Order: sequence, then C-alpha cells, then structure tokens
Amino acid sequence: MTSAAIYGCAGLVLTPEEAAFFAEVRPWGFILFRRNIDTPDQVRALTTALRAAIDDPDAPILIDQEGGRVQRMGPPHWPKYPPGAAYLAATNDPLAARELVRLGARLMAHDLKAVGINIDCVPVLDVPVPGAHDIIGDRAYAQDPATVTQLGRAAAEGLLAGGVLPVIKHMPGHGRAFADSHKELPTVHADLDTLDAWDFAPFKALSDMPIAMSAHIVFTAIDPKRPATISKKAIRLMRERLGFRGLMLSDDLTMQALSGTLSERAAAALKAGCDLVVHWNGDLDEMRQVAEGTGRLKGKARRRADAALARIVHTPEPLDVVEARARFTSMMDGRLDAAKGPDVGEAQG
Repeated sequence: MTSAAIYGCAGLVLTPEEAAFFAEVRPWGFILFRRNIDTPDQVRALTTALRAAIDDPDAPILIDQEGGRVQRMGPPHWPKYPPGAAYLAATNDPLAARELVRLGARLMAHDLKAVGINIDCVPVLDVPVPGAHDIIGDRAYAQDPATVTQLGRAAAEGLLAGGVLPVIKHMPGHGRAFADSHKELPTVHADLDTLDAWDFAPFKALSDMPIAMSAHIVFTAIDPKRPATISKKAIRLMRERLGFRGLMLSDDLTMQALSGTLSERAAAALKAGCDLVVHWNGDLDEMRQVAEGTGRLKGKARRRADAALARIVHTPEPLDVVEARARFTSMMDGRLDAAKGPDVGEAQG
C-alpha cells in the first residue's frame, strides 16, 4: 500500500524511528532540504536509505533546486546557480535566455541524478505584478506571461533531458499575492478574465508537464472561502480551464496560509482533488498527524502518479559536463550573485 504523501526527514542520515515510520506508512516519495545535504556521498547514502525504507529502489525523491535563494545543494560540492530573473538579465534577449535556462536546468539535472534525486520543484511559473510580495520576486523568470512561459518550458525541458522530472509551481499562480503564504494566507481579488490572461497563461501553456504544485492562496473569483490547495472549485479549474491532467501536489502543509490540524489539512487537500500532500520539515510527530489524514494513493491519482514517473528518461541526453558548465558560467557573465529578496531558507518552495 502506498500512501498519498511525500515526507521529509530530520537530518543527514535516516534514523531507525524514521525508517520504521516510513516502512509502516509507505509514502509515495520524499523531499530533501538543506538540513539533509552535506556531501555527494552522504546524499547518495540518504537517498538509498530512504528508498530502502519503503522497499522501492525507484521511489521519487524531490528537492527545491531553483537557484538563487532557493537552492538546497550548493557550494562547495555543487555549483551556485542563479535565480530565475538572472537569465534574462544576463542576455537581454528571450531567445538567448531560453537557451541559457535550458542549459542551466540540464546541468542541475546532472547534479541531482548523480545523488539519486529524480524530481526538481522547478520551474516557477508565477508572473509577478507591481507591488506583489517579493517571496516570488527574482525567482520569476520574467515580468510577463509570454516570457515566463518560454523560459519555464526551457527549464522543464532541460530537466527532462537529464532524467529529472520538473514540477510546475505554484498553480494557478502566486505572482499576484501581496503576502507570503509561508506566514499568512494571501487573498487575490482579481477577476477571472484578468487571472486567465496573466496568472493562468504559463500554466495553460505548460499543462503537458507531469507534475504541478498548488498555491496556498484564496482567489475570490474562484472560491472566496478556501485557498486553492483545499478548494474543489480551484482544483477543478486547474484541471478544466488550465487543462492540467498530471499529478497534483499540495504545497507544504505546515505553511501558515492553511489552518486546522495537520491531519485536517491533509484530508482537506486530498478531498479537494490534490493527488498527494507534502510535509517537509521532518518532524516525526507531525508526520504521524499527517498520516492520520492521508489515505491510500489509488484510482485516478495513482494512475497520474504512475504516468508522471513514466516520463523519467533513464538514459539522459549526452552532456559534456565540463564544457557545458564552462559555457554556462561564461554566458551568465558574473550574474550568479544576482539573487535578491527575502531568504526562503528551509521553507517549502
């Protein structure tokens, strides 16, 4: 039995208590954060141990490796990657930026696959509006839907070519939020036509992607009472109006935008139409609460999960890593330190 959940773990190694819990509840997959990252050998050992705990050598293991403020694996063992906005700033040309974004994502996929990680929570498809909270900020590829769409697809294609699944986020759009959903519940009052033309556009254009992550945001034009993650109306809109048929993940259940117990949050997200819930912080007592509200992964959700994993390419596109990394660094022209905005830290991306 596989449960409809993705969990984190507390540290650099899997504890016996964590291993026993995972063996009991059998989550679909796991997610890693900075607290879980030290050296390549250590990360490989941890991903191997996580998979062994649920007796699944191919179990999904996720990470938020965007670059900039949201990069879980970094120096000295892995390169520092730029935030999304730096690509267009480095080239001043959407076509050149698209090539650069794809190259960066292909290199990230190489880094991730080498340590046993097969899903990256990238690309960010949110399109900021003036005055919005800068929790998205330079994580966005651009300030308009068309360019975000082009560069977001380039990132997804680079990851897929390297054998890593992308996750489009934060559906149906976080760019108009005037609050940080890690800390409070944002409410967006734009009408549906405005949302459709701006916020929804990149998600509609990338609706063929295997996995998406929901936004903990109330859109009054969709459901004035519930954030999208726990709103049947919002999930239905993502499936029908945005055309997304892939695997839908909740954003992190511990974020303050949600209310109720963790068990209630998990149950509400699954009831609304999320296929899987994510709990990130590795707190074993909290994970037990989530498990109480989480049932089996079955039916359409199971089929979507299987279809997503079938998109993993097990023989990656050929890559001369040394040449590609030198070319990437040269094209970025020193903009690897361009990250600006609040530090997302260990929060779910």
